[in-house]
Amino acid sequence: MRAIRDRQSPFRSSDLLAFAMVFTIVLCTLIPAHDLRRLTQIMVLALPPMCLLLWRIEAQRMRRLRALFVGLWAGIFMVDGAVRAYLTRTYQASADSALVLSAVANTGAGESIEYLSMYWPAMLPWAAVLLAGCLALAWVLRRTIVVPVRTEEPRAIEATRPRLRRWSVLLLCAVLFIGAIAYALKPWRRLHPLIFWPDWLASVQELRNEWADQDELRLRTFERAESLRPTLLSEGPSTVVVVISDSVNRDNLGLYGYARATTPRLERLRDELGDSFLVLRHAWSVDAGTLASLRNLFWFGAPSAPEPMHVLALARAAGYHITWISNHDDIAIDQSHAAFADRIERLSRTRGRANRSADIDTLKPLQIALADPQPRKLIIVHLMGAHPHYSFRYPKGGNPFDDGFDVVERELEQEGRPFWLQMLRDEYDAALLHHDTVLAESLELLREAPGSDDYRAWLYLSDHGQEVGHDANHAGHSSHTVAGFRIPAIVWQNQVRSTLPVDVTRRPFRVDWTGWTLAHLLDIRWQGYDPGRDVLDGAYRWTNPQLPVSVASFES
Repeated sequence: MRAIRDRQSPFRSSDLLAFAMVFTIVLCTLIPAHDLRRLTQIMVLALPPMCLLLWRIEAQRMRRLRALFVGLWAGIFMVDGAVRAYLTRTYQASADSALVLSAVANTGAGESIEYLSMYWPAMLPWAAVLLAGCLALAWVLRRTIVVPVRTEEPRAIEATRPRLRRWSVLLLCAVLFIGAIAYALKPWRRLHPLIFWPDWLASVQELRNEWADQDELRLRTFERAESLRPTLLSEGPSTVVVVISDSVNRDNLGLYGYARATTPRLERLRDELGDSFLVLRHAWSVDAGTLASLRNLFWFGAPSAPEPMHVLALARAAGYHITWISNHDDIAIDQSHAAFADRIERLSRTRGRANRSADIDTLKPLQIALADPQPRKLIIVHLMGAHPHYSFRYPKGGNPFDDGFDVVERELEQEGRPFWLQMLRDEYDAALLHHDTVLAESLELLREAPGSDDYRAWLYLSDHGQEVGHDANHAGHSSHTVAGFRIPAIVWQNQVRSTLPVDVTRRPFRVDWTGWTLAHLLDIRWQGYDPGRDVLDGAYRWTNPQLPVSVASFES
């Protein structure tokens, strides 16, 4: 009996201690794979089944089943963490990034074996971490199987049992409640390995299918563009830079009259450049999301037409060399638009809202593209802009609006906006202040590029707007408020292609008509060109778009 009691010491038989050890083992294997925020989300998803270790179970068979289930559950998260850690540390890329998905979709079985034979040394440390974690997990769970021997007096057991049960039940209920909330939230739920990896495999297969379809579509589009015989109305070198931002509402720009100084550098450029710096006061998107907006932008607002035309295909057919510089990681955008370019520079390797890649990093590849000796260049720069999370869009310590009480905060308070929304407005405006630096620098690089006599043009716009306490207690993309569609748009030319209308800056502008204005800057004409949709042309004729919200006036 003494030997049995030694073998079943309190350390080995304590379910509470086992729970703490399992939690720690899983946590340690996941730390290299995630930042603090994502790590918290993953651990909340992993936690509920681990709490079975806190439940009093006397039957040894049930304890064995519990250990097996918890072990498999924890192992799934540990394997997921090891794979993600390898990708993060080796390629600085998330598992669902365009880089990884594209590489896997473009790799066959033979190539996979070759990859493993070449890169197994880089995988070895993460395999070792995973093996050590699994061994430690097995050691802990093995000791939860044996039913502990009670050495206490019966009365002592009865005296302590209610208190322990209440403590365990309260803890379990709290954890299950938090876990239920996490599983109810789709952005959290999709991180679960049992959901993420099946979706990941589906994305790989979908990408393979899309490649086949998109390759064929691009080939047909290029053939149609050639058949239209686009012509250039002017001779000589030409460089056009198009900067497309994300989630920027013009109502938050000092350039458009906002009470905060969010665009000091653009305002200085406006004062310096005078009439050549055209701020289109009434610019609108017709979509509240990036994919739909870019689809309309590049396909001349008619992507579903029987024979749609892509503006980049026309530009290449006319003789322009196209460079696409992107701080987004989005396969759909890459395949639908960027693939029309001659050269692609991708900076981000993390999808969606977790993307922390800085927009200012696009300036170096832009400078290289501007120095390219090609006589006719079209450069597309796709920025993250002010895409949520707003705090990811500016450097640490770069928020001057979170300290003090100014007119904007006073207005938000008077409108009854909650504190958390006021905080997000501060972060949003800080993101726009940093964005102002990127925009100004991109224009300065174009102005200072070699070839002072060359034609140069710079077009800036956002894909859609953003609601941050303007019309509702909401922060983010919004198809149900006007703020989701209000955008900025700016045009600069060092020499005008044709005489500009006197009311050009007061004309309303539509993102889905951008292709026609871009064709004006490129000086391309073809059969089917419509000057009535070119905001820089005297023949421009505005038509109100059909939006899912009511707009009192498109000239406000």
